[in-house]
Amino acid sequence: MPRLLSITWFCVLQLAVTQANGPAPDPLKQQIVKTYSAIAHAAYQDSITSARALQTAIESFLAQPTEDNLQKARASWTASRVPYLQTEVYRFTEGPIEAVEGLINAWPLDEHYIDYVEGEPDAGIINNPAQFPKITAALVRELNEKEGEKNICAGFHAIEFLLWGQDFDTHGPGKRPATDFALNSGNQRVQRRRDYLKAATSLLLQTLAEVEADWAEKPGNYRERLSKMPPDEALAVILRGMGSLSGAEISGERLTVPYETKEQEDEHSCFSDTTLQDHLYDLIGVQNLFLGRYKRIDGTTIQGPGLRDLLLRENEPLAKTLEKQIETSIEAVKAIPHPFDQAMLGRDDAPGRKAMQRAIKAVTAQTDSLSKAAEALGLKLNL
Repeated sequence: MPRLLSITWFCVLQLAVTQANGPAPDPLKQQIVKTYSAIAHAAYQDSITSARALQTAIESFLAQPTEDNLQKARASWTASRVPYLQTEVYRFTEGPIEAVEGLINAWPLDEHYIDYVEGEPDAGIINNPAQFPKITAALVRELNEKEGEKNICAGFHAIEFLLWGQDFDTHGPGKRPATDFALNSGNQRVQRRRDYLKAATSLLLQTLAEVEADWAEKPGNYRERLSKMPPDEALAVILRGMGSLSGAEISGERLTVPYETKEQEDEHSCFSDTTLQDHLYDLIGVQNLFLGRYKRIDGTTIQGPGLRDLLLRENEPLAKTLEKQIETSIEAVKAIPHPFDQAMLGRDDAPGRKAMQRAIKAVTAQTDSLSKAAEALGLKLNL
């Protein structure tokens, strides 16, 4: 066959294949999905590592329940939150976290479902040995949200409540005494409180491991299913998580609601007064996926193409605007005075409330641009 005819016939064959199978996959889109999965796996691995460190600190505290060891356990809890908060951008996407999130980070917490509170010395599972004779991780899992989503008794915030207690200090966090866990204190419920703290921490680790396994590189799990989705469908998943966390969750539930109600129960980590850390690392999680990078707790970095790379190709001005808006949101949250539960009080012209207003405005603008990014990329998010 003459060379020209051969080339023509090859082109006809290629056109037939393209028409049969659709357009060739976009390598950049595929790489963005790959980066998304790699960051998820690394962040959940880091969450497990940090939760194990928390478990070790709690065991040391229970072995010697001093105020100093209690402070160390609290510091470990605060540190353990950093990688997990950066995974919250993987929520709202029907991914593996959705089935178990209520066991990890559900809030607000109904404290008296777990232990004594002011005015109710015999409240909670801990103070009810007749109905719950043995406290185990399985029991905590069974009882969590049993009577509705407000009956939270598992996860980070259950552990937080046990370590800090209720917060009645206008200038700082809760002041639960170490003696609440000291066997020689004379309190007959101490052993059950110790058992509960150990069970809740063990369950947290178990649940994080379930999610991490779905992001590992192995056949049959969520990561593999995501990689086999049409690239635009997978990109819509990514943007949906970023947009939902930015809009309805951070700008709405976590900033606007407490701004309007001025109720301490409406702040995310109300016992430890670490709510501002929550907002900060949630936003860093959004930034991670936009830029395509995640800094691990060991100092190494996971890096690859992010949504910015695709948006730069399709709409460079919007890409640059959104990058700046995410940075602005992060700085606006950093500017909210600590503690959060005091920043939300007072008149609307008070410094704390003005800072909250600026943060709400910044995150809302970021969310609007995420919606515009979806439009620019031809993706439907259904936010």
